[in-house]
Amino acid sequence: MKVTNISNPVGFILLGFSDQPQLEIVLLLIISVIYILTLMGNTSIILVSYLNPKLHTPMYFFLSNLSFLDLCFTTSIVPQMLWNLKGPEKTISYTGCVIQLYIALGLGSTECILLTVMAYDRFNAICRPLHYSVIMHPKLLRQLAAVTWVSGFLESTVQTILVFQLPLCSHHNVDDFMCEEPALIKIACVDTTFLENELAVAIVLYVIVPLGLILVSYGCIVRSVLRIKSAEGRRKAFGTCGSHLIVVVLFFGTIICVYIQPKSKYTQNHSKFLTLFYTVVTPSLNPLIYTLRNKEVKTALKRLLDKDLRE
Repeated sequence: MKVTNISNPVGFILLGFSDQPQLEIVLLLIISVIYILTLMGNTSIILVSYLNPKLHTPMYFFLSNLSFLDLCFTTSIVPQMLWNLKGPEKTISYTGCVIQLYIALGLGSTECILLTVMAYDRFNAICRPLHYSVIMHPKLLRQLAAVTWVSGFLESTVQTILVFQLPLCSHHNVDDFMCEEPALIKIACVDTTFLENELAVAIVLYVIVPLGLILVSYGCIVRSVLRIKSAEGRRKAFGTCGSHLIVVVLFFGTIICVYIQPKSKYTQNHSKFLTLFYTVVTPSLNPLIYTLRNKEVKTALKRLLDKDLRE
């Protein structure tokens, strides 16, 4: 069969798990439930952080940003995924694919930077407690949030433009359940070495460097905490960082497994499940992790629920 190039296809076919129809039915049910929990959990975190004056602190300001980001992230991916899982049609329009890649990549990059900023906040809270309120003032919080969102979508703009300038093969079958950059690069009909190298640089800047900064921050935090004489003080200090550290391990761990691994069909199949984890499961776990490990959030949620019941 002769293969021709097309620069602007009508749409793409997201193969996803189409070779396993029984698995698709199971995933449809599971992902639907997880998506509902994600919407409820992250919306609750945002409302509680906004309505409770005691939670108007830098930590909950960034946590609200994380919850809003997770809401947008899953919504940019899950509805299309559920539509494709429910029937034989697995298509997405060209414009829809461009938008999905741009938004998902932008939000994913933003989350990498945001988790780094949250680690910086925890570093100041524990290592510089006397100067914390002076360092993390409201103006700086807004500036950090702005830089985080702008930097994430700046990277996404560059990557999206480069990807969709590639001439694509006529079959335009994307071996994934979403429009993700590595899968789109594979269906290009030209040498993609430059773009692959550029993607590697982006991974270093937005994954490796932020993770390195987070680890350095936690190294300083551990050293400061070990200097605390009371066991109760050490427990409380570690408790304030535990939730964030768990989220960092889950998010960065799966991203590294997806983007930094050998290329083979075996790893591609596993890559889909790992991508599912950080795009669908992790956003639903974040509110749960912060709620279960944080007494202030649990108390605020209980008060909000009690108030609604009384009314």
